[in-house]
Amino acid sequence: MTKTVIINGANARTSRVNAIQHYIQDSLEEVEAIEVFALPAEDLISANFASEAIREANAKVDQADVVVVLTPVYKAAYSGIIKTYLDLIPQKGFEDKHIIPIAVGGTPHHLLAIDYALKPVLTALGATSISHGVFIIDKQIERTKQGFTIEEDIQTRIEQQLIRNKVTV
Repeated sequence: MTKTVIINGANARTSRVNAIQHYIQDSLEEVEAIEVFALPAEDLISANFASEAIREANAKVDQADVVVVLTPVYKAAYSGIIKTYLDLIPQKGFEDKHIIPIAVGGTPHHLLAIDYALKPVLTALGATSISHGVFIIDKQIERTKQGFTIEEDIQTRIEQQLIRNKVTV
């Protein structure tokens, strides 16, 4: 069975990005999440490679076959929070893994953030199998009293990326 890990670069549990994380977790059997906002801030900022929390997160990445890199888009790029964690992944940490980038942004103008901001970092981490990814506009994830509702088209696009990367949905 394919092991999947989600690296969530949102800055809060109430983010629309978290709705995507939970949707993926509900869709898959063997999936773990690294919520970067829950990792010790001091370890992230000081690049503490020896931190127990960082080592545990990196072990999840190491054991995964598929890595979903999930980030909001701010100022035409991935979040600073996710970058603090990506900097702590070993140099070839994404080697021999399928990478699925998913970004949530406010407008279609941020569409190229995956290709021009995020993918070069993923490549620097040794990724050679990077999917086209999924770009989601905020309004495609509606906030409701019960949480969030994700548009059906977005659900389909995410499932297609998972299936293409040999993840059983």
